[in-house]
Amino acid sequence: MGPQGILDVARELGVSEDHVEPYGRNKAKIDLAALTRPAAGAGRLVLVSAINPTPAGEGKTTTSIGLAMGMRRLAKRAVLCLREPSLGPVFGVKGGGTGGGRATLVPADDINLHFTGDIHAISTAHNLLSAMVDNACHFNTSFGEKGAIDPRQVTWGRALDMNDRALRNVIVGLGRKADGVPRQDRFDITAASEVMAIVALADGPEDLERRLGRIVIGQSTSGAPITADDVGAAAAMTALLRDAIKPNLVQTDEGGPALVHAGPFANIAHGCSSVLATRLGLLSGDYVITEAGFGFDLGGEKFLDIKCRTMGVFPRVLVLVATLRALKMHGGAPVKRAAEPDARALELGLTHLDKHLDSAAFFGLPVVVSINVFPNDTQEELALVEAAMLRRGVRAVRCEGFLRGGEGALELAEAVASAADATDAAPPAPRFVYDLAEPLRDKITKIARTIYGADGVTFTAAAERDARRIEELGHGGVPVCMAKTQLSLSDDPALVGRPTNFQVTVREIRLSAGAGFAVALTGDMMTMPGLPREPSALRVKLLPTGKIRGLMQND
Repeated sequence: MGPQGILDVARELGVSEDHVEPYGRNKAKIDLAALTRPAAGAGRLVLVSAINPTPAGEGKTTTSIGLAMGMRRLAKRAVLCLREPSLGPVFGVKGGGTGGGRATLVPADDINLHFTGDIHAISTAHNLLSAMVDNACHFNTSFGEKGAIDPRQVTWGRALDMNDRALRNVIVGLGRKADGVPRQDRFDITAASEVMAIVALADGPEDLERRLGRIVIGQSTSGAPITADDVGAAAAMTALLRDAIKPNLVQTDEGGPALVHAGPFANIAHGCSSVLATRLGLLSGDYVITEAGFGFDLGGEKFLDIKCRTMGVFPRVLVLVATLRALKMHGGAPVKRAAEPDARALELGLTHLDKHLDSAAFFGLPVVVSINVFPNDTQEELALVEAAMLRRGVRAVRCEGFLRGGEGALELAEAVASAADATDAAPPAPRFVYDLAEPLRDKITKIARTIYGADGVTFTAAAERDARRIEELGHGGVPVCMAKTQLSLSDDPALVGRPTNFQVTVREIRLSAGAGFAVALTGDMMTMPGLPREPSALRVKLLPTGKIRGLMQND
C-alpha cells in the first residue's frame, strides 16, 4: 500500500471530481457542495485523546494515522479528520504535526509548512480586523448611540503563526499623529485566534460571516461593546476566508483519505479540527477517526462540551493514547529518564491514567487504551499496563504504527471497530459537564472538579469582573474553553500524576462571542508561546533535491 493520486483519494472518499479543487498533485480543497450529498457510510465517530503528555508529545497523531491505516487494511471505510499544524510548534518544541515513522500524512512537508494557505488567510483576516479597529480609532469614528471606540479598551490584538514571546506586549501607533493612536497591543499565535476557532466551528459561509460579525473587539467611550459588524469588517473577512473554510484533502502514507482542516490549539483554544471536515467524514465513512489536542482534560473535554454541542453529534468510542514514558513521568520519574525501565514509577503513574478513565466514564464513553510502543519499551512494563487495564475492565492494545504503519495498528483497529460496532443498537447518549444556563463561574468550577479532580476554583478579582461583564452583555450562556497547561491535570505544569487537594486559579476570562465560548485563562498560560532554548528550527534545512530535512522528529 502506498500513496495514490489525489483524485483517486477523493473517489475513495466518495467525492465527485466536480467537487475537488486540486492544489498540485497531492492535495486538494473539497467544495462545500460535497456536503449536500446523501450519507454513504454509517458515520461512527471515534475520538482519539490521550493522557497528559511529556513536552515532546506521546504520538496521538501518529496513533490516529496508524489506526486509520489499520482499518483500511481490514477493508473498513475509515476517514481521518485532523487539525492543520501550526508553524509555532513545527519550529518550536514538537516539530511537525503529521505523525511519524511509517504512520504519516503526505505530503508532510507541505502540510507542516504553508499547506493550502488556510492559516495565512486566517492570520490576514484577523489582522484586517485589527487594522480596521485602529483605523476607526485614528479617525475617531462614531458608531451611533454606542459612540467611538475607546482605544484604552480595545481587546482585539494581532495574530502571527509563529512562536515569538517578544510580541506578547507591544505598543502600536508610535510616531507622528498620522501614524495612529498610540496604545498597548499584543500578538496571539494564529492557532489561538478567535478567527481560527470560528473557521473550525462554522457550519458554512453564512454562519462564518455571522460569527465573524459577532466578534467583540473592545468597548466604546460609553462602555458599549463594539463588534466586527460595527466596524464593518465581517464581510471582507469572510471574503478572505472563502477558500480557507473548505476542508483540505490529503492522504496517509498508505493512501487512505485524510481531511486536515483548521488548527486551534487545545491548551489555549478548543483544540479540534473543523466541523465541516467532520461532517464530510461522517457522510463518507463508516468510521471517522478524529483527535482532540493534548490530554483528555483539555482537548477531549472541549471536543465534547464545545464541538459536540455545536455539531449535535457524539462519539461512539474513545481511544485513549498512553506511553510508558509519560506514565512513568506521572509516577515521579524525571522526564529525561522516563524512557528507562522503572516499574515503581510506572505503577504510580497508572493513577493518572485512572483519572482520565474516570472522566471518560462520566461521559459514558466506551474506551480502548492504546499503548503507543517505543523501541526501548520493555515487555514486562507493557504487560504491567495491560494487566492493570484488565483489572479495571478496559481493553488495552499495543500500537506500533510508528514502526510498522497500518500493519502495526491492526489489533487496535480491530478493537476500536468492535467497540464502535457494539454501540450501533444504543449509541452513547450525549452528556456534558455543565448546563449552558449555569453561571460562568459554576461551569468553570464543574470542569475543574469533574475533569481535573480539583477541590475548587479561585477567581482573581479581574476574572470575577470579566465573568460579570460577559453575563451582563448577554453571553453568559456560552460554553467554557479552559486555557490550561497540557502537562498536568492541574494548572501547575510541575504537578504531575493524579494530584489532590489543589485549587485551579482563573486569572482572566475572555469572551469569544463569534466562536461562541468564553476562554478562562489559568496559571501562566500565554496566547503567544515562545521558542525553547534549542528550537526545532535549528534542524530544518532545504536539501539540493528540493526535499526539506528536519521538520519531523524522526528526520
